Amino acid sequence: MRGYLISVGQFEDLVAQEMYREPGAVGIDVDAVVREGMVRVGDGRYETVVCLGEREGIPVLTCTAPWDPATVELRRPAPRYLRMLVEGLRESHGWDAERIHSYLVGLPGIRGLWDAAELDALIREE
Repeated sequence: MRGYLISVGQFEDLVAQEMYREPGAVGIDVDAVVREGMVRVGDGRYETVVCLGEREGIPVLTCTAPWDPATVELRRPAPRYLRMLVEGLRESHGWDAERIHSYLVGLPGIRGLWDAAELDALIREE
């Protein structure tokens, strides 16, 4: 995981952009998110704001979809998205291609949607 120290306004703009809205269109009550652990700020797919804890007294927030992956039909992730995950696993954990493949191949959203050889080729791309 990589975190960025940004202002509440910047985070609100990021959430708005994830929902294809104009910056400034989403307001987030950070105190409520910290207190409740999770707050829905809209009905869209990335309008659930979650507090993952704190780091050095600063709330660590993310936005995500409100549904349980077991209850929705998952779509095949784009190669560009998977490459971002692969690079993140390499950088943050120092994992090699075999370890990354072993981890990703069994995940919901990958399993059954990506052929193991095709996934391996994507992981080994430079």
